[in-house]
Amino acid sequence: MAVPDLLDRRFVFVTGKGGVGKTTVAAALGLVAAARGRRTVVCEIGDEHRLPELFGVPAPRAGREVELGPRLAGTSIEPDSVLRHWLEVQLHSRALVAVLSRTPIFAYFIAAVPGAREVITLAQAWNLAQPERWGAGGRGYDTVIVDGPASGHAIGMLRTPRTFGEIARVGTIRRQADRVRSLITDPDQTAYVTVALPEEMPVTETLELESRLRTEVGLPPELVVVNAVLADRFSAAELERLVCERANGRGPAVDAALAAAHDHGERARSQAAQLRRLRRATEAPVITLPQLIDGELGRAELERLARDLERKVGSRRPVATARPAEPAARGARTAARPGSRGAAARAAPPGPALD
Repeated sequence: MAVPDLLDRRFVFVTGKGGVGKTTVAAALGLVAAARGRRTVVCEIGDEHRLPELFGVPAPRAGREVELGPRLAGTSIEPDSVLRHWLEVQLHSRALVAVLSRTPIFAYFIAAVPGAREVITLAQAWNLAQPERWGAGGRGYDTVIVDGPASGHAIGMLRTPRTFGEIARVGTIRRQADRVRSLITDPDQTAYVTVALPEEMPVTETLELESRLRTEVGLPPELVVVNAVLADRFSAAELERLVCERANGRGPAVDAALAAAHDHGERARSQAAQLRRLRRATEAPVITLPQLIDGELGRAELERLARDLERKVGSRRPVATARPAEPAARGARTAARPGSRGAAARAAPPGPALD
């Protein structure tokens, strides 16, 4: 399959081992999709709001959408908030739910309906992809990119609609679970992207995740993005020469520079070995994103990563550089680890399309 087709899907789910830079990759994919003319929203799971900070915009209230750029929005899906809104719809009373949510009854309800939180979280993302969104008074997005939880939790979340359907034979959430399951197992509508670092443990977990996606969800990943890859600047012979030069003792400053260069070279060689291992074992295309030298991540760096990603996945239209926003709060220290927080929010009710 041509990789550009991935961004023509309605639903793109990004996951991987914790700390590998899923949010960075989800944001970069969002920029690429938006540059191709698709109305795109990137969804964070939980009350994180990392995307607004990365794009240098104010964080919206929970469940609201915020404009991140042309044709690109961001939102955060907080499961308990979505559950409360669903109860308001079912009970026809916001005041009653406000009282119930402050009592043990709310916790008992969640405990009594295993998987309800996960199903309704996915249902809210599903709603964003609908041509006519429930409760929002407008059309849905062309592409919904979910910045999913870490791999183990992601598999559990994606498995929940099937599990829930086996437990609940009838009812509102059962019907919604069936709709969500239909979406996340349909290769014409959904694609999975796994993110890794070029290190032993992340590569091992990525390969395990590929197997679990195939067997437990029904779809393998269509793309593996390896984040924070160092440039391979030195040959093996040059690394040996660096060792010799250090042994000769050139003074503290020169020795420190030689040590740093040698360390960079050794790390790049180790990363290259893990990349070879990953490419041999996976069936999905593997592309890389570079380590950012300055260690900062904001709008400009995301656009740079998006252009690199676009070139490698073969998008049809270049990623435009947005007008500079107000100075952005800086996020993560590397391309692999974004930060958190951030512009005009659009009021979109947080409830999923439950009937």
